[in-house]
Amino acid sequence: MAIPEYWYLRIRRYGEFDMKMIFRKYKAALIWTVILCVIFANLIAYVHAYKFTHFTSRAVPRTKDPKALSVVDKVAILFTGIDNPRPRNVATPREPFDRFEVNSLKKLACWRIQIPQSKGTVVLFHGYAGEKSSLIGRAEEFIKLGYSIVLVDFSGSGGSEGNATSIGFHEAAEVKDVFEFVSKTGESNVILFGTSMGAAAILKAAHEYKIEPSAIILECPFGSLYTTVCARFKMMGVPAVPMAALLTFWGGAQQGYWGFSHNPSRYASAVTSPTLLMFGEQDERVTLQETQDIFSNLKGPKTLKVYPTAGHNVFTEENQSQWRQDVTTFLQPLR
Repeated sequence: MAIPEYWYLRIRRYGEFDMKMIFRKYKAALIWTVILCVIFANLIAYVHAYKFTHFTSRAVPRTKDPKALSVVDKVAILFTGIDNPRPRNVATPREPFDRFEVNSLKKLACWRIQIPQSKGTVVLFHGYAGEKSSLIGRAEEFIKLGYSIVLVDFSGSGGSEGNATSIGFHEAAEVKDVFEFVSKTGESNVILFGTSMGAAAILKAAHEYKIEPSAIILECPFGSLYTTVCARFKMMGVPAVPMAALLTFWGGAQQGYWGFSHNPSRYASAVTSPTLLMFGEQDERVTLQETQDIFSNLKGPKTLKVYPTAGHNVFTEENQSQWRQDVTTFLQPLR
């Protein structure tokens, strides 16, 4: 049965009146609710950012990959942040090696394998929450190609000092310092290799400090800090807005920089060295578009290799043969 127009207008008028009255009555409460929600969101983001950029010495297992987490685990992490134990070297090279330190922002622990009649030296930089022992497999491939190698722990990892990471921002200075250290030993053919965060740090070092290695090999660098934070929320299956922006802000603030300016895709425009860029097509942390942006901005001779079955780690057993071939082909003209 239709409501007569007279009663419809009265109901509508009193409804609007009641809503206005309710808003006036509870205006202060509503405003405080919004303010408290904003404060709470920032507190959560601050805790997440701190745990993401600071390693703990406590013997706790690292938080599992998001795909391996239950719904309950994911909800708990949203409130508490990840468990992030300090990365420790779990193996040593099979070949005889020397240990040495480089003075940088912190003292950096390094391993060096010097081979006879070396064609040059490849310096390897690990990714986020990694350490130099994670790159031993790749180092062995460079040794087979006739190169001496230097494996580096970024500050906060392995045998180096510190307990924090800036996701490649301050690590750029460490790349520069190690590069200069190796160059001063008389090595004229220095090649820089980096994976993920290590690759981003190399790009920033070229942009910030104008270093010019003989060549650069990059695996899966992220295009910007903000996009890589968004990717982690996507992997968790939760909306990135607005927490990804807050996490980017607080992560940068805690490390003394503006997080939204940390953009390896922009840093790439300063790279003039021959560069091999590698990308796994199944990568959930870095997109193909980010990779293409970095590649298009590189100024020197460049090669892009995409591995259809690889994720964020392209040096898998399935792809090692192709990785070896691509690196060999890239380095061939530099010998």
